[in-house]
Amino acid sequence: MQLWNDYFSEDATYPSHMFRRRFRMNKTLFMRIVDRLSAEIPYFQQRRDATGRFGHSPLQKATAAIRMMAYGCPADAVDEYLRLGETTALLCLEHFVQGIIDLFGEEYLRRPTPEDLQRLLDTGEERGFPGMIGSIDCMHWDWKNCPTAWKGQYTRGSGKPTIVLEAVASEDLWIWHAFFGPPDGIYPNWATFVQSIREPQGPKASLFATKQEAVRKDVERAFGVLQARFAIVKNPALLWDKIKIGKIMRACIILHNMIVEDERDKYTLTDVSVFEQPESSRSSHVDLNFSTQMPTNLHNVMGMLTIRNEVRDNQIHQRLKADLVENIWQKFGTPQDFN
Repeated sequence: MQLWNDYFSEDATYPSHMFRRRFRMNKTLFMRIVDRLSAEIPYFQQRRDATGRFGHSPLQKATAAIRMMAYGCPADAVDEYLRLGETTALLCLEHFVQGIIDLFGEEYLRRPTPEDLQRLLDTGEERGFPGMIGSIDCMHWDWKNCPTAWKGQYTRGSGKPTIVLEAVASEDLWIWHAFFGPPDGIYPNWATFVQSIREPQGPKASLFATKQEAVRKDVERAFGVLQARFAIVKNPALLWDKIKIGKIMRACIILHNMIVEDERDKYTLTDVSVFEQPESSRSSHVDLNFSTQMPTNLHNVMGMLTIRNEVRDNQIHQRLKADLVENIWQKFGTPQDFN
């Protein structure tokens, strides 16, 4: 009743902006999540015990989980307000992240649809990078309780054990791809990756480096917002089970995308109205027969192998980078630069 009166009643004690700050999302989105969980996940359905008393409500359980994720606090920190013991709070977190993955993962951590891909390509072309669908980078999550036997494979150099999140994000902070696992190399010289120029020589290279580094900030901003929303992925991981840690990270990304969709107008930096025109007038086009299904016959497999070899071709990578340098120069170079 105290939780209900504080946040969910018609004349709640705390206004909507306080709810947004403490739950990391708007009340309508949180209630949508709770309704789905209570309808489809048995753990979140309120039942009577042997004495006839109601057990913990779905709001209590979901609030406990989101507080632990938002503030990165230990399980026993929610006991005084939500009346949940440490073991119960951990169960709430475990079932909450699994429910988020099962109920919302397919929609909010999906591959781009044709419409998504067209919008990303249009945005990339407007920013001077035709064919760009996102920015890729890695984020390290410290693993405090990493088992001793695994520390070698999760540590680089003399640092602490970390688990790496590799992600691709677009300008509106939506995360399109996420891989979570041991640290590994990144930024190979493939045709699908375009790196900056470390020591640019001349105005063309300097302009390209400036534009590329600005575009790369998309994924860095996404990481910053993800960590600010969910301190659990910013603070060192206290669990020892890497499968549970991976589910927490995946659920945080799904929730992040749900919040981005709910508040998308606040994150978009590009005026998307320039893209709202008939498709026939667009400079780029995506085949609407695009499919995410894997090839099933040998001919398609051989074609995929050919594409794979082209993607990994270093010469194609260098030629693509040179073409982008020239495109950036033609699109954004000033008359003074041309002289």
